[in-house]
Amino acid sequence: MKPDIHPKYVVSEVTCVCGNAFVTRSTKPAIKVEVCSACHPLYTGKQKMLDTAGRVEKFNKKFIATGGKTVVRKPKKVKTGSVAPKHARKVLSSAPKAKTAKTVKAEAKAKAEKKPENKAA
Repeated sequence: MKPDIHPKYVVSEVTCVCGNAFVTRSTKPAIKVEVCSACHPLYTGKQKMLDTAGRVEKFNKKFIATGGKTVVRKPKKVKTGSVAPKHARKVLSSAPKAKTAKTVKAEAKAKAEKKPENKAA
């Protein structure tokens, strides 16, 4: 380290507004703080939850009503016999539609019904 460029590292006394004081090391000889580990609500267990609009009470009421168990939802019923739901989107395409077994049978039946005509010359 280069000499005379770093601050002095001295024993420092930290004082809180609650009256708690402890000794540590720092570049400052005295430090004053507003909150320390002796008076901070997180460390002391005196932390209060801010509840706006009664959300905590509402949750506790629902939780007690279920007996602490989670709610299991029933599975949705699926209709049988329907090919696609009504809300399904139609795909717009210029490609020819694929032939299904039903359309193939209908075309075969139409060809069988059509009788070939003899051309009279």
